[in-house]
Amino acid sequence: MTSDHAARVRGEAIPRERVAAFLSGGSASPSRGAGNCATSPNGAARADRQRQRWATQVVITDELARQACAQRSLAPPDVVLPMRQLTVPEPDVATLGSIIAAALTHSPAARALLTDLEREQDIPESAVRDYYDRNRDRYLTPDALRRGIDPYDEPAPTDIHPYRHVRHGIESELRQAAAHRAFFTWLDEARAEVEYAEGYEHPGDPTHQDHEHHH
Repeated sequence: MTSDHAARVRGEAIPRERVAAFLSGGSASPSRGAGNCATSPNGAARADRQRQRWATQVVITDELARQACAQRSLAPPDVVLPMRQLTVPEPDVATLGSIIAAALTHSPAARALLTDLEREQDIPESAVRDYYDRNRDRYLTPDALRRGIDPYDEPAPTDIHPYRHVRHGIESELRQAAAHRAFFTWLDEARAEVEYAEGYEHPGDPTHQDHEHHH
């Protein structure tokens, strides 16, 4: 692999400049999981290298998603990983991890692929009903909440939103969760074909000297 490349994605070279441009474009800094280093000179240098590795993963996710969109005949995104300042929502970081959350925030291709995966998910009616029955606390009416009703102690029917009123929202949540799982699976498989240059490995890869991974 030449020194000009951060990685190769199925033979496609990812220039180091593309990773540097993403970092300098003001993307959200990687949070817990991309390396947590002390403020000493050595610690700061290690943190910078881990940020570079983190940014490489975001850029690679964008490139893999662009290729997947082409394979699926989805409309090709008109930009490659926007470099403008975008804030990655903290709830997404907590749920998805900082790499995927940043990729979905910055990459139109990743969002297009996730949307296509969501359309493919089949959520059985039994799964929707089961979720409703097991999470009755989520469907108490405002009045029942004010009165402190226990949703699992045979509340009155009027204390819980009817299934027919909340069914669509539950199905949407379950379909989105299933799409995220499908996205994780796709990305794990797609990244197996990526070749990394030294210093651009996955930040959680235990084989490099800066490895420090948290969940």
